[in-house]
Amino acid sequence: MMKTLISTLIALVILSGCSEKGGKSVETELAGIMENHKAVGLAVAAVKDGKIVYSKTLGYKDWENKTPMAEDDVLRIASISKTFVATAILQLVEQGKLSLDADVSDLMGFKVRNPHFPDEKITIRMLLSHTSSMSDSNGYFTLDNLNPATSSTWEKAWNSYKPGSGYQYCNLGYNTLGAIIEIASGERFDVYIKNHILNPLGVYASYNVMDLDPSKFIKIYKYQASSDAYVCSTTAYDSPEEKLGSYIMGYSTPCFSPTGGMKISAKDLAKVMMMHMNNGELDGVKILQKETSEMMQSEITPTNYPGESYGMAMISSNDLITGHRVTGHDGIALGAYTIMYWDKAEKFGVVAMTNGCDGKFSGTFADILCETADCLYNHFGK
Repeated sequence: MMKTLISTLIALVILSGCSEKGGKSVETELAGIMENHKAVGLAVAAVKDGKIVYSKTLGYKDWENKTPMAEDDVLRIASISKTFVATAILQLVEQGKLSLDADVSDLMGFKVRNPHFPDEKITIRMLLSHTSSMSDSNGYFTLDNLNPATSSTWEKAWNSYKPGSGYQYCNLGYNTLGAIIEIASGERFDVYIKNHILNPLGVYASYNVMDLDPSKFIKIYKYQASSDAYVCSTTAYDSPEEKLGSYIMGYSTPCFSPTGGMKISAKDLAKVMMMHMNNGELDGVKILQKETSEMMQSEITPTNYPGESYGMAMISSNDLITGHRVTGHDGIALGAYTIMYWDKAEKFGVVAMTNGCDGKFSGTFADILCETADCLYNHFGK
């Protein structure tokens, strides 16, 4: 049944391709990639020389009702969300409200220390680059898991190596940074991001689903290979409304999931990517200073993957577009797979997001994302 539905969808995509030969070829190729990886839907955008040269949505936003995905529909983009957190932190550093080398304990109001190295301070710089030695082993959906006063197992939140001496990707660290944004700015996390990044760039997006039209939400599905079926991730767009009544600034922030909860369309994410590609500025709107943007994108520490480095919510990798080193971020959560990466030298960037697929990997990135990125580069990057 599923195979028949997907084949019908692919045929419709091919028949409805752009009238231009090149556009039709791209859509046919993308449709084939979707079919090969059992994708529910796919949204893409390609940027070249400072312009969005291609934007397309294919497949379904709602598998059960067979509702087509539209260009302005929004998806929870998982860990690409971290780039918004780092951008906000660096804005506050530029304003003199934060220091990259500040002791996080002094900001949070409780001791943030690795119990194996109690005299070593944990800094904002370490949290941004995942070098703080903090881990997700005690969970990351609440800062209670980090606070010795509220968790009897808080020590599990730390690795055994010295802060600053190693790398481990850590969602708890970025939820902590979200709280620090509130402490330094005096604005609730979702409001700060909207006022200082999203609205200035003119994009429709939010960490808070209450700001968005629910009819635009792209449902997210986990593929079950054993039954060849999709299971909807029903918590992807949970509202924080019930938690706001008892919200504590600088502490309750994880309810917005700074680490993974941004909702945005592929085309609008491409606009955000263009800002980063242009060193912090888009169409005369300056989000970050050039020097700060370059620091954010710098290669600070090697990650756990060969040839890959992490900056401040920015990854540099050779493993996405064949023959190219790209910079950006990706995300995986609840069945969604997303990328936002660009080649600085060629001034080419790609955004791709799927709301459900087979999830197969041959390297660092999901195969569907590598094939999609290669496709877009071959058509628009050369």
